[in-house]
Amino acid sequence: MANRWIDSPTHRAWLDAEALRLLAFARASRLPQGFGNLDDAGRLPRCALAETLNTARMSHSFALAHIQGVPGCRELVEHGVQALQGPLRDQEHDGWYAQPEGHGDTAKAAYLHAFVALAASSALVAGVTQAQALLDAVVQVIEQRFWCEEQGAWRESFSRDWRQVEAYRGANSNMHGVEAFLALADVTGDTRWLRRALRIVERLILAQAAADGFRVTEHFDAHWQPLPDYNRDNPADGFRPYGTTPGHAFEWARLVLHLEAALQRARLPVPSSLLPAARGLFDGACRHAWQADGAPGLVYTLDWHERPVVRERLHWVHAEASACAAALLQRTGEAQYEGWYRCFWEFIAAHFIDPVHGSWHHELDPSNQPSARIWGGKPDLYHALQALLLPRLPLAPSLACALAM
Repeated sequence: MANRWIDSPTHRAWLDAEALRLLAFARASRLPQGFGNLDDAGRLPRCALAETLNTARMSHSFALAHIQGVPGCRELVEHGVQALQGPLRDQEHDGWYAQPEGHGDTAKAAYLHAFVALAASSALVAGVTQAQALLDAVVQVIEQRFWCEEQGAWRESFSRDWRQVEAYRGANSNMHGVEAFLALADVTGDTRWLRRALRIVERLILAQAAADGFRVTEHFDAHWQPLPDYNRDNPADGFRPYGTTPGHAFEWARLVLHLEAALQRARLPVPSSLLPAARGLFDGACRHAWQADGAPGLVYTLDWHERPVVRERLHWVHAEASACAAALLQRTGEAQYEGWYRCFWEFIAAHFIDPVHGSWHHELDPSNQPSARIWGGKPDLYHALQALLLPRLPLAPSLACALAM
């Protein structure tokens, strides 16, 4: 297609400028024990606590910025790595808490450990001294606790002392496990991480989702039997919502394409079903979630009859939709993906970008006005920043290594 935005110097300059604006806003999230959640105006509340999720995501994001040559970011990456090695890590039983010890739940969640691995990988590429020790530590925990070789997937969570295992398996944590494994493969040169990522994709996408019209089943029991009614009474949960989550379909589709490219790059066998799966995931999410209630935007969740359940529009869903459209455009060159890429960025620019207080509104109500039913404030840099970086990069290697090339 002629005149593609992704090829336009003006569009790329706009992406760069928006990324720098987001990074400047996010610097204020620093706390002594890591990084915390900013409010709508970019301030830390008085009661703000460092969180492992935000600390890992911020460390990853600032590492990407440092690799690109943004001054002042290396020190922030070092701070994040130190926090992940210190107050956020269980010094007695190992693994990572959601918050420093003494503040809330001490369970060990796969989702968090995937992001610690991603942060460590990116920090290592950025040249941070302590990153290798953090990487070694999180890989050991993943190997010993979370990776299930028999099932070819991640276990979900454990008690602090690892003695109790949650009788639940989640697609969300495994999806971010794929992301982490792609990064681990690049920084270690060990292709077992690619083979493991493929096993996850084979289970959840090439088997489960493909058999159901490329709808992603999110919740399973310990034996990987689907739980279609999970959280029916709490449908707007931020991490385990009821029904299907179109944003995850976009995210999975993009990761499937990254996996395909990584396998090709490593000269490993590549299933021919990966590209059709990415297409199916993207097409279904666009068809069922875009303007699902008659208004512009992508709804957060759908029921099993493709009807909107939670109609709020979340910023991360649209960031992932845009990044996925860019990946499919790069992979196929087809004009339909350029059309969706422009559509998503037009919507983001019109509704999510906050030119007054900075960053992006994280949530909009069904009328596309800022709201906070699911996510209050502006705590997340990761999704938006990646959406701004991915369009100009190859599908493999993973983000930090691609930026360092």
